[in-house]
Amino acid sequence: MKLEYIKDEIEEMKKKGLFKVPPILGSPQGPRAVVNGKEVINLASNNYLCLTTNKKMKKAAIEAIRKYGVGTGAVRQIIGTMDIHEELERKVAEFKKAEAVLLFPTGVMANSGTIPTLVGEGDVILSDELNHGSIIDGCRLTKAERKIYPHLNMDALEKALKESMNARRRLIITDGVFSMDGDIAPMDRIVELAEKYDAITYVDDAHGEGVLGRNGRGIVDHFNLHGRVDVEMGTFSKAFGCMGGYIAGSSELRSYLIQRARAFLFSTSHPPAVVAAISAAIDIVQEQPKLFDKLWSNANYFRRKLQKLGFNTGNSQTPIIPVITGESSLAQKLSEKLFERGVYVNPIVYPMVAIDKARVRNIVTAGHKKKDLDEALAAYEEVGKELKLI
Repeated sequence: MKLEYIKDEIEEMKKKGLFKVPPILGSPQGPRAVVNGKEVINLASNNYLCLTTNKKMKKAAIEAIRKYGVGTGAVRQIIGTMDIHEELERKVAEFKKAEAVLLFPTGVMANSGTIPTLVGEGDVILSDELNHGSIIDGCRLTKAERKIYPHLNMDALEKALKESMNARRRLIITDGVFSMDGDIAPMDRIVELAEKYDAITYVDDAHGEGVLGRNGRGIVDHFNLHGRVDVEMGTFSKAFGCMGGYIAGSSELRSYLIQRARAFLFSTSHPPAVVAAISAAIDIVQEQPKLFDKLWSNANYFRRKLQKLGFNTGNSQTPIIPVITGESSLAQKLSEKLFERGVYVNPIVYPMVAIDKARVRNIVTAGHKKKDLDEALAAYEEVGKELKLI
């Protein structure tokens, strides 16, 4: 068989503790959920604001199906653009305080579609070493030279910018919130350097949307940089409880991407139900600021308690709270033993993180009750001592 080598690769992954079977969710996505047939405290979801089951969003989705049907039947450049798509783009642009927004089917496609349209041969991309895989893949689709600077190291970024002054264009690209560590990019400093060295700025704010800034407007709002960041990528699949990605920026950028971004041009547009649910989510986050108070209160409480127990939570500054184990097999064991005690967390191992930086990743949400968090902490303490992590 021509693909026989795949079997050997799988066996090798299993030996190294790098093989993971996707869990099966048997309930709505919530602070407690049924995972692989067992009810557990759910600390593995990106559902930051617990909007996946919001009544207003469900109602909006159902009404959209009744009016528009279940799908669009085409890419947007043919006949897949409905009035609700453009209405949502205008609404998100207003929310983000940007000139214009363009929807993509996913955040991954927003990156893979946009990055190659901005730079090419003769250009230089300056990318944080811990950027998300979709950024890395988007960069690989270009013919631009890539310079990788050490994580959050602004001196190294400036040095790379100086070395790139002969390039046609320079693109600085970074995550806003880093998905495996929960730390925040210093966008204020990045923008200062970009303006000093005439570089384009691009931030992937997938984990900052609905988390940072006023009413979840993201990292640009968090640092009050409106009008100074050239490209913002965001998603609706995390805090907003739905799915999809988007690019926010100038009207010219939107028009250009419509003509050139292959991931946009060749993808069927969002189903009406998803568009309507996202629209309702944008309303909700502006109407219910207490959601953010609860999210941050829960996150700070859980992080503080884990640290007090003696766990290594790295440089977490957000509701993404890693417990770093180092070895992949240890992260797997920690995850398995926590699951036995009714807590579901994901082991994060190579290649998602460096080979010696394995961890389990906790994501605390606005929907968790103090009882949920205390039960999870009790399980952590018991398992942590058993595995000699604390």
